[in-house]
Amino acid sequence: MALTAETESRLYRSLRVAAGAAAHLVALGFPAAVAVLARPGSSLFSWHPLLMALAFSFLMTEALLIFSPETSLLRSFSRKVRVRAHWALQLLALLCALLGLGIITYNKHLNGKGHFVTWHGLTGLLAVLYAGGQCAGGALLLYPKLMKNWTLAKLKLYHATSGLVGYLLGCASLMLGMCSLWFTTTVTGASWYIAMLCPVLTSLVIMNQVSNAYLYRKRSQH
Repeated sequence: MALTAETESRLYRSLRVAAGAAAHLVALGFPAAVAVLARPGSSLFSWHPLLMALAFSFLMTEALLIFSPETSLLRSFSRKVRVRAHWALQLLALLCALLGLGIITYNKHLNGKGHFVTWHGLTGLLAVLYAGGQCAGGALLLYPKLMKNWTLAKLKLYHATSGLVGYLLGCASLMLGMCSLWFTTTVTGASWYIAMLCPVLTSLVIMNQVSNAYLYRKRSQH
């Protein structure tokens, strides 16, 4: 028996709610697992994976999920409050990422190792730089009059879509980090595959959220 449009809509919404709830759990659980694995404070390097996991898995994911109509932890608050929380989380994510980048750069300097010679290092550097540019670009939404030839709606669209690209870069950096010798010597078998699925899950949830909020809506207006 074919499903009615209303039933399909309810089913789709239920799936979105379930996926969003899972994304919240992964956003917090992944950095917690990295903290157990890295034992921050045991070495200078130990702070790098934790800070990057906090930046790109927890803070940045939560900053984007704030605008989810189904699973936002602040959905009962006004959009103004959610925007401010988004800004605060994104700035914290950028600070964590910059600190994590600085630590690994200094650690490599101390050990006489080359800088940014792996795909993980290059992608991580690009993700951090992109996050900085994205935060700077987001300031235009606070002062849209500075961009006289751009409407506020268009600025929001470009900010959201470019932010999605930056988020995917961060997730790619996390995944490449899980291919490093440090990670693979400790996490093996099914645990490694489960860890790799964490940024994949959050990426799919965020992509769906941005697509529904901006891309599909824009397409339907034409």
